[in-house]
Amino acid sequence: MDKKDQQLITATQAWLKNIIIEYSICPFAKHELERGSIRFSVDHDTEIERCLLNLMLECDRLNIDSSIETTLLIYDRAFTSFDDYLDFLELAETLLIEEDYEGVYQLASFHPDYCFEGAKQDDPANYTNRSPYPLLHLLRETSIERAVATYPNTENIPQRNIELTRELGLSKMRALLAACFPSK
Repeated sequence: MDKKDQQLITATQAWLKNIIIEYSICPFAKHELERGSIRFSVDHDTEIERCLLNLMLECDRLNIDSSIETTLLIYDRAFTSFDDYLDFLELAETLLIEEDYEGVYQLASFHPDYCFEGAKQDDPANYTNRSPYPLLHLLRETSIERAVATYPNTENIPQRNIELTRELGLSKMRALLAACFPSK
């Protein structure tokens, strides 16, 4: 792995540990990180078609390797604009359906400028889906079903996260995300 890939993965792992797990944004992430079942994959392509192909290759990898529970596909140079990212996300979700992966895999979306529809850009709640780099989280549907079956009140997680991030405040959320980047 080259130095650039390692920097991207290190920042993403810091985000996962210091925000997503530390604040229990996703109460299921800690277990998977501890057991080493999260794959961190870096995509250097900028062309949409190549990025979609790489997403399908990650689906193929999940089909073959059951030791990987979930994949975080990190986009190095593509989709820096949040609007471009949303366009790509729509294409990616459509492709999953066309390739008969609906009900097999699900995408969760994260971006440095993530903003929920109808929310203000500076709403701390956006930080539930803000990440150091644009990324797609490829999840196994069976894993989601297991988690929902064993975790009480999963439907309350989004509202809890909104309340938590707003309580922590914008300055704190910005600082937490900024701290994910390795010092230069």
